[in-house]
Amino acid sequence: MAYIELKVKFSQPEPWKDLFAAILGDAGCDSFIDGDDDCTLLAYMKEDVYDEAAVREALTHHGYDVEVSYEVSRVEEQDWNAEWESAYDPVLIADRCYIRAPFHDARPDVEFDIVIEPKMSFGTAHHETTSLMIEYLLEEDFAGKRVLDMGAGTGVLAILAHKRGAESIVAIDNDPWAYENNIENDARNHADDIEVRLGDASAIGDDRFDIIFANINRNILLNDMPAYVRALNTGGYIYFSGFYNGHDLETIRQRAASLGLAFCSFKERNQWVAARFMKA
Repeated sequence: MAYIELKVKFSQPEPWKDLFAAILGDAGCDSFIDGDDDCTLLAYMKEDVYDEAAVREALTHHGYDVEVSYEVSRVEEQDWNAEWESAYDPVLIADRCYIRAPFHDARPDVEFDIVIEPKMSFGTAHHETTSLMIEYLLEEDFAGKRVLDMGAGTGVLAILAHKRGAESIVAIDNDPWAYENNIENDARNHADDIEVRLGDASAIGDDRFDIIFANINRNILLNDMPAYVRALNTGGYIYFSGFYNGHDLETIRQRAASLGLAFCSFKERNQWVAARFMKA
């Protein structure tokens, strides 16, 4: 399947790349990497969902005090994989979790060594939302727990939950490519018993969980939160990420409170947020 590449250039460096990654995510982009300088972002979406008008609206009528220009090109899957291999560095989180590609050397001195071939999927721990969620995972007690990973991407969160002793894990993503990539990464990490499902929140069905992770984006979280809450056992914890501090976090907190979730804490990095809630 071919992808559309948007090479987006900003008149100023950060934080615009992260902000516009979120905006372009709403316009259909599902993968992002840094360009060759601090002012360039490469964004990707499937060719069959590319909407020229939506992209133009997002990048020319954004209302922010920054100049934005962009170029559009078509790329094949193998071009994406070569790009990842040249740009993808391993990540060490909290000195405990090392996330690397198959072409990186292992770190036997680290507690959790996870091998991720990202391909088109989101979830390499380079983005703040994923790394913040991993920090929470490293603090959680998974013994005997049933876990749900919504918007699983590469499956990195589900794989870490497996390594930390979760009793059972379901990972769901609505992207067929991410679904296949998740299964492949589970095998690479000897976590084949993770149940991977293709679909949206409706794929949860009647299952119930003790811990839920949902690292997606604000609009999907707000829309699908009732389904997550129904699936969460009383006394269980749910972790949300994919949004900013400030108005976004407050909106998530209000929606969660209306559904009976108690706010526990949040972590922030570069204005991105992960938040922990409990079902009382």
